[in-house]
Parts: sequence; C-alpha cells; structure tokens
Amino acid sequence: MSTLIARILIVAASVTHVSASCAYGTHLSPRAEEGAPIEVNTFGYTGVIGPLNWAALDGGAANVLCATGQHQSPIDMVDGVFQTLTAADVKLQINDMPEGTEFENLGTTVEVVSKGGSLEAGGKTYEFKQFHFHLPSEHLDNGTSIAMEMHMVFQTPEEDIAVIGVFVDLDTGVAAAADAAAAQAITPPAAKRNIGHHPHSRRGEVASAPRTDSHLRAIVGFLTTSLATVTGSSSALLETVLAQVQEIASPGSVAKTQPLVMSELVDTLLAGSFQSYSGSLTTPPCSEGVMWLVSTQKLKIQTATFEKARSVIGFNARYPQNTPGFNNLLAVGAQSAVAAKEAAAAPAVPAVKA
Repeated sequence: MSTLIARILIVAASVTHVSASCAYGTHLSPRAEEGAPIEVNTFGYTGVIGPLNWAALDGGAANVLCATGQHQSPIDMVDGVFQTLTAADVKLQINDMPEGTEFENLGTTVEVVSKGGSLEAGGKTYEFKQFHFHLPSEHLDNGTSIAMEMHMVFQTPEEDIAVIGVFVDLDTGVAAAADAAAAQAITPPAAKRNIGHHPHSRRGEVASAPRTDSHLRAIVGFLTTSLATVTGSSSALLETVLAQVQEIASPGSVAKTQPLVMSELVDTLLAGSFQSYSGSLTTPPCSEGVMWLVSTQKLKIQTATFEKARSVIGFNARYPQNTPGFNNLLAVGAQSAVAAKEAAAAPAVPAVKA
C-alpha cells in the first residue's frame, strides 16, 4: 500500500501551485493586500485537480493530509461522531456591516470578507475572518445532502482555526412544509428503520410507504428527517448577499455588498445548538485540528436565489470522509486496489473434479 500511496502523491507534481482555499484570510492562506488581484484557486472538484488527487498538487507535500489524514472533513453528522454544544457553551458576536463589505470570487467558491466578530468556544477566542459557500452541502445532515452549506471561518492569535457550518435549504413555501409535517405525523412507527452501515447507529429513517404528491414535494424540498431545524422563512442576510452573486461571475472578480445585518444570523444560530468535532479544512491543504461546529439551525433561501448561486459557484463539495479516527478513505481505496490487482494477477486455481 505504501508504494501506491507514494505514487498517488507524485503523480501530478507538475500541477500549478494551489492558492486560496477555504482558509482564505487565515495564516494558511493570507489575504492579498488591499487593491491587489484576488488569488484564484487552482484546485478543483473534478478530474486530476479534484479531491481524489489533491494530495498530488503542490508537489505532493503540502497537501499530504488530504490522502493520509484520519480526521478529515466533511463527514456525515450522525449520532456518536460529535459532541453537542448548547448556546450557553458558545459566545458568538459578529459586527453588522452598514457600509457593506467585499464579495469575492475565488474560483472555487464565493466569499464575504468579515468586518469584525468573535467566537468563544472550547476555552479559546477566535476572530471572525470570512464566510463562503459550498454547493451542495459538504457535511451530510444525518445522511441527507442539503442544497448548500455556509462556512464561517475563525482563527485565534495562536493560529487555531474554527469553522461554523450552516446548512442552507430551499424555501419551497408553506404548503410544502405543511405537507412534509403531515406526512411525518401519519407515518406509523413500524415504517421506521435503519438504513446502511456505519460504525455508529443512525437515527430511524422512513421506510417505503405509499407515495403521494406531498411526499414527493417533501423529498424535492429536502424536508426529510434530519438533526437540524429549518428556520421559518428565507434568510434576509443570504438573500442580500447572493442577490449580487452574478456580479462576480468571473473568477478573481470582486463586488461591494449592500449593508449586511449580521445580528439576524447570530440570533438564529444561538437559538439552536452546535454539533462539534475535530476535523480538517475541506479544501487543500486539508489541515487537521480544525474545530467544527455544525449548527442545528438551517437557513433558507428562495429557489431563484439558489439557481443564481449555482450558476456562478457550480459544484464545489468534497465527498464525505471516513469517521474521525479511522483510516483515510483514499488509503483504504489504495489498499483495496492493490488487493484487487494481486487477486487478478494470481494464477487461476483449477477446479477439482469430483
């Protein structure tokens, strides 16, 4: 296995240097000087610059954890893999931005630059740096992929990083939500079962049941059983930010947002709790030791807003990683590939005649 892993790490050593990442604005990816061109990411999400080959970018050294780390992110947020932090365990303060702020296209995501704020959690105080978006969500909500995910990046003076992950769902309207609630209410207990295999048990999921239009609308609207709670209406903050996303359609472009009221977001997040675990950046260099706090509060945006964001961002989600503490999935896959190759090369054993 070690030989194959070594080959993985050098197979694309000639690929261009990886620049800005989801840690843009931190010590891992310092922000460019004011007025300087925006750094555009050179990694991607498909082909030889995608997640399966991130470890080979930058000469195969800087991003080695992408292929070998055992505490990688994102993961499936199921019972048993995280610690729940209540609002009392967290202090979150984010400054409003009455004059707006920079809204940048980094090539693999769009990012809003912070104008101040802090997070206190786990005995550390972090400074708010920026927030950006992934489409679809990178973390899974109890096995369910959500339309988008917002990452709020923080850093301490000692260069520790924390990220608040917030699921962003689609505002499909009151009718769809009511239908979904009704569908759950009439589902008999016997119709619930566990699906799939995971080292930790998953919450019960709805088994096959008579399908109605309301069931289908619930599925399309991602209104499935989950560990997160959907807020009542579309987020004014996200609608304001993403209304301008087409102004930065070109990688490296930047625009000025309208005034942003961050208190709405803070109040929403502190109305719920946080699912915390120690993971990594979800982009190169995949650095570990990142404190993740995935909010149980989902934000919502209008479908038209989502479509605008998708037209600019496209697909930018890393695949779910192994359970924290277990072998990296790329190492597991490499080992399986070696075993399969050896099995294929082994001479066939003649059948024993009776």
